[in-house]
Amino acid sequence: MNQSNFLNGELLLFDKPLDWTSFDVVNKVRNVIRRAINQKCKVGHAGTLDPKATGLLLIATGKKTKTLSTLQGLGKEYTGTFKLGATTPCYDTEMEENATYPIEHIDETALHTCAQTFIGESEQEVPIFSAVKINGVRSYLLAREGETPQTKKRNIKVHEFEITGIEMPYVHFRVKCSKGTYIRAIANDFGKKLNSGAYLTALRRTQIGEYRIEKAWKLDDFVKQIDTTEKKTA
Repeated sequence: MNQSNFLNGELLLFDKPLDWTSFDVVNKVRNVIRRAINQKCKVGHAGTLDPKATGLLLIATGKKTKTLSTLQGLGKEYTGTFKLGATTPCYDTEMEENATYPIEHIDETALHTCAQTFIGESEQEVPIFSAVKINGVRSYLLAREGETPQTKKRNIKVHEFEITGIEMPYVHFRVKCSKGTYIRAIANDFGKKLNSGAYLTALRRTQIGEYRIEKAWKLDDFVKQIDTTEKKTA
């Protein structure tokens, strides 16, 4: 890895670890690069992943950060798991279950049929536990104070929605969708459409545009590579 390219601009693919924020990854990469080249370097990401999600995060350095807005507009692919029969306030596992629902009436056919109802364009209600700003304040901060922020709906498009496995009450899936799609919100809506409840228990982003998770760095491997290169050039 040619460290001098960081200032000119590199596009790096990373596999975000569980419980890390996207900013945590950017901050880690920025510090590693700064130490390696002994000067500041711009570093940014092309679209956040929730802390409870893992997978592909595109990070640009130096002059390449100017391309981030274009990269943010690319379509995404996710794999993950819903739990049927319960909900949480944030639609994933960051909070405890707040309600339970029957699932005895849900069979395999109903699950596959329900998935197909999401295909195409629709308006999606942005979760109140999200990073969107309401009058300059992050929505999730207001929600944690007990408020109910009025989030705007977004136009989204689901290209593919495949049920890849069923282990009731858990349902495994793969989704291809447009930018700005909240898979947590799809989980919540999925439960409602089945006259039950559902929330996201696992999520992994596997693709952004043509960029695949198989080509992504593990953070530890990236740090080791930089350290090794740094020692060789010292």
